[in-house]
Amino acid sequence: MNYICFLVLLVILALINHNEVYGAGECGKSSPDREAWKLASCVIAAQDGNAPVSDRCCSHIKRLGQNFACLCAVMLSSTAKSAGVKPEIAVTIPKRCNIVDRPMSYKCGDYSVP
Repeated sequence: MNYICFLVLLVILALINHNEVYGAGECGKSSPDREAWKLASCVIAAQDGNAPVSDRCCSHIKRLGQNFACLCAVMLSSTAKSAGVKPEIAVTIPKRCNIVDRPMSYKCGDYSVP
């Protein structure tokens, strides 16, 4: 009987932890790393401030830009980092995409969005 109670408690704790991790992050039910994969078309523009930003990249940025906390988390994610994204350049992409309703001077980690 004690064994069953322990298992039930373990399952409940796992469910609570699962909801905290996937239910209310910066990107809703998705993770910043998962969202970073969707921004593969932005990698070159996020590595080189002089590189053109593709229309596909801007489209994704506009969609994520509605939740700037998520976009910031994506730019600072381990997936973006492993792809060679430079956060100080990545934060310039919304401006380079001419997104007019981007938050000015938004702090994204150590970087400010222009």
